[in-house]
Amino acid sequence: MSINEIPEPALYTDMYQLTMCQGYYKAGMHYKEAHFDFFFRKAPFAGEYVIFAGLADVLSVLKDFRFNRDELDWLEQQGFSTDFLKYLEKYRFDGTVISAREGEVVFPGQPVLTVSGSLLSCQLVETLLLNILNFQSLIATKARRLRLAAGDTTQLVDFGLRRGHGAGGIAASRAAVIGGFNASSNVLAAKRYGFPASGTMAHSWVQCFENELDAFRTYARYYPDATILLVDTYDTLRSGVPNAITVGRELEEKGHRLKGIRLDSGNQIELSHKSRSMLDDAGLNYVAIVASDQMDEKRITELREKQAPIDYFGVGTRLVTGYPDAALGGVYKISSLDGRPSMKTTDEASKRNLPGVKEIIRVTESDGKFKRDIIRLADDGGTTDSDRSFVSRSGNHENIRFMVMKDGRPAEHEVDVSAIADFCNTRIARLPDPIKRLKDPKRYELVLDDDLSSLIEELSP
Repeated sequence: MSINEIPEPALYTDMYQLTMCQGYYKAGMHYKEAHFDFFFRKAPFAGEYVIFAGLADVLSVLKDFRFNRDELDWLEQQGFSTDFLKYLEKYRFDGTVISAREGEVVFPGQPVLTVSGSLLSCQLVETLLLNILNFQSLIATKARRLRLAAGDTTQLVDFGLRRGHGAGGIAASRAAVIGGFNASSNVLAAKRYGFPASGTMAHSWVQCFENELDAFRTYARYYPDATILLVDTYDTLRSGVPNAITVGRELEEKGHRLKGIRLDSGNQIELSHKSRSMLDDAGLNYVAIVASDQMDEKRITELREKQAPIDYFGVGTRLVTGYPDAALGGVYKISSLDGRPSMKTTDEASKRNLPGVKEIIRVTESDGKFKRDIIRLADDGGTTDSDRSFVSRSGNHENIRFMVMKDGRPAEHEVDVSAIADFCNTRIARLPDPIKRLKDPKRYELVLDDDLSSLIEELSP
């Protein structure tokens, strides 16, 4: 089950969201115009950027967001008032969403997405929105780091469903492809989102036969053009690879080709080099080598630095769990109410939010590389004349946020996962290398315009 299949999305929330909404209603505040921003304060994995993912799923849920009779009856049992429940009976989400495109490269402190509309509508969807965007953005970012470690030509396959957090494994596979993976073992996600399904075999297949060679031959008989043999069940170099070579030659005689072998344990630097030599000596230079077993960007980087001849990496646990960070700390804060800018002023300065209705202008160098992002107030253009000249002097620039939902109705937005992944590839290619490096990345420049800075100072205690 994915988020889009939850039968009661209106209750996919925290209780305090509903109690606050009832309070707004009873206080006569529920209709007031509000703006809430989704942003994160720190990028995961000791990095400096995030791949924004989950937008299409958010919009899909919001367009049908309403309360059914059973939900209202249950809320009545929890003590919610009759007049509030009558209001919810007719309620439909009617907010407007301004957002960066899915697959965009975004940075800490930016209002990546803004929900505007009635205070009740904005508040009601907070938990649902954070649940989807935080998880998928985390996994897409992890996938992009793995892609950067593996290089552009090595294939990356998501093996993570068995270690995924319940139905979240479906969303994880989607996010992995957005972030740069080529395929997934997750059959349901592949069918639903239209990307390739890929798999090899398990050790249990090999163990179910009298001997390893019979296991390999049987599998190759049924899948002569898609056979990847798991060669480490017993002894990789003395048994697994020699038997794979035997089957590879037999397939050649029948007009087919062995697709690959998989290494799932042991010293994969040594094993991959020796396996490659054995395959090449046998005339099977086209047979790919797949490596799996607790892969992450550190391990893949090590294997590549040692020039391990690996063509595919299968990545599972450390992809779909967002290892080692486990969560993106995205938050959702009110920035304007009833036409008045609002800012959380707290003892901890890092937890303050940016007030007002804003936009993000991305400035690029003459070679197309991203240079800096400027956050400015969107009302009446949102900048002073000096700020506008600063933007134009800095080179090409673009507003990276767009209206993706108006009054509860989705506007045109990309839903095809492959197209979103292609967009992500074009954007990450424009990010300077020092900012996206895996170790000690350089910080991306984020600038607040003069009007926004003045507003922050005005609202600060």
